[in-house]
Order: sequence, then C-alpha cells, then structure tokens
Amino acid sequence: MSPAGAKVSSVFITFEGGDGAGKSTQVRMLTDWLNAHGQPAVSTEEPGGTELGRVLRELILYGEDMDPRTEALLYAADRAHHIDTVVRPALAAGKIVVSDRYFDSSVAYQGVGRGLGAEWVERLNLWGAHELKPGLTILLDLDPQRLPERITRDLDRLERAGQEFHALTRQAFLDRAAAEPDRFVTIDAAPGIEEVAEAVRRVVRERLGISE
Repeated sequence: MSPAGAKVSSVFITFEGGDGAGKSTQVRMLTDWLNAHGQPAVSTEEPGGTELGRVLRELILYGEDMDPRTEALLYAADRAHHIDTVVRPALAAGKIVVSDRYFDSSVAYQGVGRGLGAEWVERLNLWGAHELKPGLTILLDLDPQRLPERITRDLDRLERAGQEFHALTRQAFLDRAAAEPDRFVTIDAAPGIEEVAEAVRRVVRERLGISE
C-alpha cells in the first residue's frame, strides 16, 4: 500500500533486485523495445543518472568507508536531485521513464541491510522525491550465492558486504513485493537474458496495454 500522499506514476517503471541480477541490461533492453513500439521512453539509473549522481556514485561505491547514515543520506540526496532534474521533466514531456533502482533499493540496503530501519529510510527518500512512486516496479530476484558468477570485475563496497548482508537485502525486496502486489512484479533473474527480457515485456505489455 502506498504511503498517504504518495503520487503514483503509471509511466515510471523501476527495476529492483540484488547485485548481479541483470537490472542494467534489462533496463536498456526494455527502453529499446518501448521506443521501437512507438512508446517514447528514456532510461536512467541511481546513483549516476546525473552529473552530480556520477560523482556521488564514485564516492559511495568506490570511496572511503562511511557509516550507514552517511551512506543513506548521500543516496537520498542523489535521488532528490535525480527525480527533480531527470525523472519529473521526462514524465512531464510524456515519456516513459525506466530506472535502474529507486527508493526500494535504499529501503532494502540501508534500511534493512545496514539496520537503519525500513520505515525511516522510506520516509526520508519519499520526502526527497516529493512523494513520487513508480506505477510498476520489476523485481529481478536472484540468489545472492550466484553473485560471484555474475560479477567478475572488482566488487564495489556494497557488493563486498558479504552473504549475510545480501541475504537480508534479498528478503527485504521480496517482503516489499509481497506487501505491494499492485506495484511489484517479481521475475526470476536466473534464466538467460532473452528469457528474462521476454518475461519483462509480457508484464509491461499487460500494464501499459501495448500490442505487438
């Protein structure tokens, strides 16, 4: 259920899930598919969807260690700027926005994984985003045990957080999906890229009424 006052946008689509689940690939593929089907769409990501976000991304993921509150506040600051300068203008222009992560990631990672409290982190981030909630959130679910085979580059700070942390965040995502079935659709991220992409397209066709 959406918090009181939350504004739901049916053309704001977010992808959530653990590290290595293939969100970036699926965001790109869905955006290309939407544009090919006459549905103007743009893709973006958090953090990193703005110039400021790219700086914050480097600091958060590859900079010095920081306490959980600092981490949470930096993500929230990036999100507020991203929504104000990228997402809302695109929605106002009639475009579908497809984002790699949104506030559900902060709730799972900082609220649950870092132990700051899911409710507090959600309130902070929705306040920063002027209460904007996506109309559709696609959760790509993957067993965190598969992280080493999915990510072969050097891991960032969150990816290095350990199996217990990733198990907590995975469960947090699943719990959120169960609590908001009208917004979330969970898709198994274990199969191949094209199989997952087809599952994503089926969901989007149904939700947005797009025909082949």
